Amino acid sequence: MRRSLHTGIWLLVLTGTALIFSGCSSKKYFEPEQTFSASAAATSYGDAIVDQSRDGATLKSGHYLGKAGISKINLGQGYRFLSESSHYVLAANPEGSLKIIKKSNGSALRTVDMKVPIVSAAIENGIVAYILNDNTFGLYSVSQDKKIVENKSEITYAIDTRAATPMFIDNLAVLPMLDGKLVVIDKNDPENATVIYLSSENVFNNVIYLSRTGNTMVAATPKKLIAIGSEGQDELRANISDVAIANGAIYLFTKEGEVIKLDKALNEKAKKKFKFVHFSAATAVGGRVYGLDQQGSLIVLNSNLTKYKIYDIGEVKTPVFITGNKLYKDGKIIHLNKLGYE
Repeated sequence: MRRSLHTGIWLLVLTGTALIFSGCSSKKYFEPEQTFSASAAATSYGDAIVDQSRDGATLKSGHYLGKAGISKINLGQGYRFLSESSHYVLAANPEGSLKIIKKSNGSALRTVDMKVPIVSAAIENGIVAYILNDNTFGLYSVSQDKKIVENKSEITYAIDTRAATPMFIDNLAVLPMLDGKLVVIDKNDPENATVIYLSSENVFNNVIYLSRTGNTMVAATPKKLIAIGSEGQDELRANISDVAIANGAIYLFTKEGEVIKLDKALNEKAKKKFKFVHFSAATAVGGRVYGLDQQGSLIVLNSNLTKYKIYDIGEVKTPVFITGNKLYKDGKIIHLNKLGYE
């Protein structure tokens, strides 16, 4: 009997293993009929991305990629880039230290021990808005060298790595939480926060995108997109890979390989689907829309999604980052404005 039970356990293990490999082997990949070379649009920058945030990427050399491109500032051993303002750079290490670096000379103004690893942070007018790995959020004053307010939201057990960065709107700090909420804090009255609920999924429910177009704030979790404007709040459920905003339009990239153009009220204006595409990066700039598949197909579309052209830039095995019209990948810069859709 014991022998039979032992055999039964091994059969279960083998069956489970077979199912796992069967699931892996059955995954479908995007196979375009024709692709074009992007070599004429590529240059080398001689470094490699080792970590990325919504606002930039950390390079192997210790420098970082920001919205203006490669910075000469070195973040220091063990630190990764979080975000930047016109005067400061924010970096963090795994132990929970927040480093505030002056852009004027690249030196550290201050290092703040947050005790817990930092997920995302932003700085404006001497105020740092931050979110920690345990879903604690708060505001820190650089001039006073103290926390103005700090509170803890609900515990989260699994998050999407594409965590959004806090955003400042006038006197308000908007914090994209790890449990599907936006916490809005008035810097002049920090104890009274407003909470906006996006989604109530149990896992992978953190806010992965936060931006604005005009007077409309746009935010997304992996399952829901919302737009909040003067006429109220609109929402759309989808399996979201990424979001981009350009010229008043919102472009939604789904896990089903769809690129959807929406207006500020989230009404669909155009849609194009690419079967089996898995987007690893996306943007919309210069009248064009760009989506990079994990297998290396870079899809370039016009703004109305009626025309497109596909370029092969190689499988995505390491992090990539897009800023402006430049895509940084494997030590190369792909100049997106040199790639057309016709």
